[in-house]
Amino acid sequence: MAMTVADFVLKRLREWGVQRVFGYPGDGINGLMGAFGRADNAPEFIQARHEELAAFMACAHAKFTGEPGVCLATSGPGAIHLLNGLYDARMDHQPVVAIVGQQKRAALGGDYQQEVDLTTLMKDVARDFVAMAVDPAQMRHLVDRAMRIAIERRTVTCIIIPNDVQDLPAVTEPPREHGTIHTGIGYTARAQVPQEPDLRRAAEVLNAGGKVAMLVGAGALNATDEVIDVARRLGAGVAKALLGKAAVPDDLPFVTGSIGLLGTKPSWELMNGCDTLLMVGSAFPYSEFLPQEGKARGVQIDIDGRMLNLRYPMEICLEGDSAGTLRALLPMLEQKPLAWQQEVEHNVAEWWQVLEQRAAAEANPINPQRVFMELSRRLPDNCILTCDSGSAANWYARDLKIRRGMMASLSGGLATMGPAVPYAIAARYAHPDRAVIAMVGDGAMQMNGISALITISRDWKRWTRGSLTIIVLNNGDLNQVTWEQRVMEGDPKFAVSQDLPAFGYAAFAQMLGLQGIRVDRPDAIGPALDQALAANVPTLLEMVTDPDVPPLPPHISAKQARAYISAMLHGDTDAGGTLRATFRQVWESLTAPSKRRTNQDDMP
Repeated sequence: MAMTVADFVLKRLREWGVQRVFGYPGDGINGLMGAFGRADNAPEFIQARHEELAAFMACAHAKFTGEPGVCLATSGPGAIHLLNGLYDARMDHQPVVAIVGQQKRAALGGDYQQEVDLTTLMKDVARDFVAMAVDPAQMRHLVDRAMRIAIERRTVTCIIIPNDVQDLPAVTEPPREHGTIHTGIGYTARAQVPQEPDLRRAAEVLNAGGKVAMLVGAGALNATDEVIDVARRLGAGVAKALLGKAAVPDDLPFVTGSIGLLGTKPSWELMNGCDTLLMVGSAFPYSEFLPQEGKARGVQIDIDGRMLNLRYPMEICLEGDSAGTLRALLPMLEQKPLAWQQEVEHNVAEWWQVLEQRAAAEANPINPQRVFMELSRRLPDNCILTCDSGSAANWYARDLKIRRGMMASLSGGLATMGPAVPYAIAARYAHPDRAVIAMVGDGAMQMNGISALITISRDWKRWTRGSLTIIVLNNGDLNQVTWEQRVMEGDPKFAVSQDLPAFGYAAFAQMLGLQGIRVDRPDAIGPALDQALAANVPTLLEMVTDPDVPPLPPHISAKQARAYISAMLHGDTDAGGTLRATFRQVWESLTAPSKRRTNQDDMP
């Protein structure tokens, strides 16, 4: 049988090293689905439950492998469903190629069924490259350009293929004539390090500082050793944007943890006490958590020049790879006295004691912080962590101690609900020998996670040694938004919008042939985690947690305090439990340092 355009597309993807494609079938891509069958499913087609989940999986594949992720959807509604996952990839700077079907060319412009102007639809999310094939001779350069641009720009690209084009005879080598394109797959080398004079200017600023703060993000995930070496040379504290949680281990005493509303008090103190800021590979957006403008000199390193001097007025900006730039910069940096770093370390040590005490505080029935603190002690080496948006992200950001070798991610720029479980599925496919743990609120679980469990129940026997654990915080509340209503708007909880339908998450997992464990007592958390992490079958842990435990920000402003009091005084239905839980958390924050000192005094 002669090679079709669809056959050639899969062949070209294989030549680019693509091992799997995440998608959902439909008549707009029938030609491509037939090609998968003729190619003995190479690359491997992974059927998701929904196109949005397929795009999330492609994004996670990119995050956890460094390779481009590929997703596939039919015309019209299928392409539309991809958008949320594609925006997640674009806003987190991940290379993802979307391939979507379209109606026959002869029908376009005729208001045909499922006819959507896909070029216009995709133009924002795939702004660097979106194109529709109208001739088989285009396919080679469309695939090559979509892959290369996705990789080089770390962004989303899109190819639209009408279903009649998919079945046409392939043109593997365009004719050598005017008006044709001849692309290739060859390796691209790029400059990774700024020039020496620019590095010396940056070193002068950093050497002049007495209290250096570093903020690292996803761009520093492959620069762990370099970040640590520079921090030790400068006597700096290191804060982490949420996407950079795995960039440096949390067991280093000068690592202050996450920054922002979900961040830590030591990170807040670091930024407000420093006189110099070194930002590495981060697009952290919240300026109120960075130094006050004019109070600190700034140096920034980022591989994307568009992200430089965007969040804080920087004196020196270096466009380059984080690891290479830091390595080149290190010999130019002077060894600083450690007094500032020791102050940071003292704040960090006290903060971990605060978190321990907060997690131990009484709740009804389970304090969600205790779930994450108990998990932190049990994290397997080299595990992969995925988290969803919502209050679960607060505890993920603060209570989990990342160790060297682990990977972790969530939806950072888009902060959408729903990616944690599809992220975990993609991680298990990419790294079948590693333990994967997904942390999900019940809102996100009802939105996407329940459907994704069905995929897990079908696919898990393909995976090898590593375990898969899904932790669901079942508090019956869209908790993050409930607290935002209280603290940001001064409004009481609006139960009609915030309460969730009751659902048996563990029982549903059991029905699918997975292991499901419901935990509603604090003393059962640890044993349930041990059982799940040792299991040879994917396990869902349904943790029945208290929605009244507040996700306290690192710094409570007077405006936030007034709004919270207003919400409590204006008929919040959970006011009693919320006030009691808030008092316990604030009390533990105030008393934990003195308890720590008392415990140290009692040590032999």
